[in-house]
Amino acid sequence: MRLSDMLRVENVRVAEKPDRWQDAIRLAIHPLLESGCVEARYAEAIIRATEQVGPYYVLTEEVALIHGRPEDGVIKEQLAVTVLRDPIRFSADGFDVRLLVALAARDSRSHIDAMKVLAGIFMDKRQIDGIVALEDAEAIYRAFIDADPASQS
Repeated sequence: MRLSDMLRVENVRVAEKPDRWQDAIRLAIHPLLESGCVEARYAEAIIRATEQVGPYYVLTEEVALIHGRPEDGVIKEQLAVTVLRDPIRFSADGFDVRLLVALAARDSRSHIDAMKVLAGIFMDKRQIDGIVALEDAEAIYRAFIDADPASQS
């Protein structure tokens, strides 16, 4: 499944920094909930997992790939992207995060192509800096889609 199959422009948001990390998770998951891709319990399961094992989804400075287990309420595969105007920390000793990418995956295989594109973005600090500087959801969406070589064909 290509990135363009998993990310829709209406699932991209720019938001103010939430007060608590739990609210950041709910904010990131909200577009997936609105579009019927996950059940409400999905965000709560991620919050419980974080309380048990820590913020496993914070990948690098600026980036969190927020995801849970398929059986915790995934209905349909989809991505959502939220850029925070100000960073949040998911733990006292963790990175500042402004780019929240929420993933709803129904299995461990079908989204691999999209994840390869995301990995390329996440490993490129200049690309991340460019994305978090954008203030328009359409421009953020375009930055992700343009990073996918499959969308060029």
